[in-house]
Amino acid sequence: MRGLGPRIHAFSGVLYVDRRVKLGDDELPWCSTAGRHRRIGLLGGSFNPAHRGHLHLTQIALRRLALDEVWWLVSPLNPLKPVAGMAPFEVRLEQARRVAAGHSRIVVSDLESRLRSSRYTADTLRTLRERFPRLRFVWLMGADNLVQLRRWARWTAIFQTVPIAVFDRPSYSLKALAGLAARRFARQRVPEAAARRLAEMTPPAWVLFHTPLDPRSATQIRSERKDILSQTFTEHRAELSTITPLTPRTRTTPPRATNSLPLLELIQQTLEDGKAEDIVTIELAGKTTIADQMVIASGRSTRQVLALTDHLDEVLSRRTRIAIEGKTQGDWVLIDAGDVIVHLFRPEIRAYYNLEKMWAEALPDGEAVRR
Repeated sequence: MRGLGPRIHAFSGVLYVDRRVKLGDDELPWCSTAGRHRRIGLLGGSFNPAHRGHLHLTQIALRRLALDEVWWLVSPLNPLKPVAGMAPFEVRLEQARRVAAGHSRIVVSDLESRLRSSRYTADTLRTLRERFPRLRFVWLMGADNLVQLRRWARWTAIFQTVPIAVFDRPSYSLKALAGLAARRFARQRVPEAAARRLAEMTPPAWVLFHTPLDPRSATQIRSERKDILSQTFTEHRAELSTITPLTPRTRTTPPRATNSLPLLELIQQTLEDGKAEDIVTIELAGKTTIADQMVIASGRSTRQVLALTDHLDEVLSRRTRIAIEGKTQGDWVLIDAGDVIVHLFRPEIRAYYNLEKMWAEALPDGEAVRR
């Protein structure tokens, strides 16, 4: 039997400590942590529904971050998700408890519904830090949430309140690392090798884990993500809310073997005309669904990176619909042209992230990267 210690209670929205453990309506297992603070991972979300992907992420977090427990904070309402298709809170909470049943280091909680001041993640984290100063929290989230984090209320306060662990696989990390949040706090990123100390670090501090999804969950999610959990639990359909894989693009015309070659050649020629350096093409066709090719190139300065971006924008916009991220800073710009994704870096930023190496390790053959 595990040792007993101070226990957490929720009463009328006020949390206090006594000799029993409660977090909302849920018993909180007590783990003996002689000589150090208890380390708690916080996995928040709508859990609509909870699934094996959440378990997989939790198990990785417990191991890689040296956590004592992970609390699943089931959100009453996600401001960024539509109400349509959202199961009632009580149904989502109960289903999450069923998924986590038998895992003693996972606590499923309705805490957010009980904190009157907690409408947003920033509020929840601030309240937890204030109420439990002896605990060390780490916020857990998928790379898809890192991409859209700038849409969250007071998102910079989240970085300033607790350390953050982001879980990913290579096919999503590109946009995540190019996003505003990752670039704003790039200097505070912690190497994976130091992740076991993350909970004790002073925020802002964050780590990105390049970890694969549970293949069984991923397969199920891709085929069933549009199904809604029935309140009777007769159908358990998986829809990732913490880690969302990129879904294959649908084509309006039958695919052709040379479908993207003209576009690729246009991009390469435009970069060469702009004096881009170290142009590398990575073949992705048949290996991932995000694109057919990826082009990586460097500009000698921020000014040249932005000039290359403007030139590509002008040329490609005549041919296809594109999306651009990172242009404000000019250190790393991502251009999504559909079948081809382009990354433009300043040399030192490119060397730091080393996308060529990451993709060479991720792809199944050694001929995927060519210059």
